[in-house]
Amino acid sequence: MFSLAELEAAARSVYAAMPPTPQYAWPLLAARTGCDVWVKHENQTPIGAFKVRGGLVYVERMKRERPGVAGIVSATRGNHGQSLAYAGRRFGVPVAIVVPRGNSVEKNASMRALGAELVEFGRDFDEARGEAARIAAARGYEMVAPFHPDLVLGVASYALELLRAVPEIDTVYAPIGLGSGICGLIGVRDLLGLKTKIVGVQAEGADSYARSFAAGRVVATERAETVADGMATRVPDPAAFEIIRNGADRIVTLSDAEIAAAMRAYFQDTHNVAEGAGAAPLAALVKERGRMAGKRVGLVLSGGNVDLEVFCRLVGGA
Repeated sequence: MFSLAELEAAARSVYAAMPPTPQYAWPLLAARTGCDVWVKHENQTPIGAFKVRGGLVYVERMKRERPGVAGIVSATRGNHGQSLAYAGRRFGVPVAIVVPRGNSVEKNASMRALGAELVEFGRDFDEARGEAARIAAARGYEMVAPFHPDLVLGVASYALELLRAVPEIDTVYAPIGLGSGICGLIGVRDLLGLKTKIVGVQAEGADSYARSFAAGRVVATERAETVADGMATRVPDPAAFEIIRNGADRIVTLSDAEIAAAMRAYFQDTHNVAEGAGAAPLAALVKERGRMAGKRVGLVLSGGNVDLEVFCRLVGGA
């Protein structure tokens, strides 16, 4: 996937714009789960999510190697788009982002504040992706695929930080949207020669990777409906699926109620805000706490970008 030298060079590109994020062991989470729990706080990046790392590496390399590109365009539910908008502003590149109608109000506002042109189109991520491709062709913009190798390389820097900082992690739980985060984690685990198990996490209402993992082939779904919009993908990326199929131990699926309970637990136990995808790894560990009792576990809190109304409704619920 990538070499250690490539990964460390990408990390330096990331650190030119932001410091490494912390990883903390939280006692109340340990009491809740019966594990030695380490949380990787990707909710503490400049955009509140791990995706910023990939955008920085992608756009920095594009400016060096393809300086004539007129602009970039991509589809997103929010964090990928914020990443590209942040990097585009840093490097002076025009950015157009397509989101499905009804997307997160606050993620949309953040992308606009970062200077992106925001286009609302379609009923879900996959329809928005088709419109992004049309814009790319019409304007001569570079279409940024959500699983581009430079994006994976950039986000893998979080995994390098975690796995170097916390020795002998038995298992790391990571959410799966289109797959860059978990694939970067698998790649770093393999580069470092560790035995750490990687567990993917999905919502029951958006379980295309879980179905694919069980079937041994790519399986698309008709719908992707979950409170965890960062995991709402109907069509798995084939390259990401192969890495997950060969490198993940298993995939855990969760109800929206379990995800909401984990959002509440993060706030109660750590006073951190976690979006649905960010809370999903904790929900999966709670679900598997009997199996994981006494082990050292890493949780990727991938982001904290959730609309206030949604957060209050989910966290304030019974």
